[in-house]
Amino acid sequence: AVEADLVLVLGSQNSSNSQRLRELAEETGRPAQLIDGPNDMQEDWFIGVETVLVTAGASAPESVVQQCLDFLHDRFGATVEVRTIRKEEVHFSLPRELRQVVGGEQGN
Repeated sequence: AVEADLVLVLGSQNSSNSQRLRELAEETGRPAQLIDGPNDMQEDWFIGVETVLVTAGASAPESVVQQCLDFLHDRFGATVEVRTIRKEEVHFSLPRELRQVVGGEQGN
């Protein structure tokens, strides 16, 4: 977010994941907007903006991300540069009940 003039976070207003992404961007001193899609974008956000970082919460559909990128391209002639800022791999254990079922099946 440090290199961006504006951060757009795609995701639901009630998503803690999306809210946290917005907060992280703001902690770098950059303005950040949490939006559901391109219809939420406001022209005045882009005044004096050269670089926009677009990120998405875990539940944001890829199609909405693409719609926002298309909007930025069509409206402002934006080009897309893909960067990985931080890659996260999160693994969750099965609930105990399912581990018991799976473990029981392996014994058969």
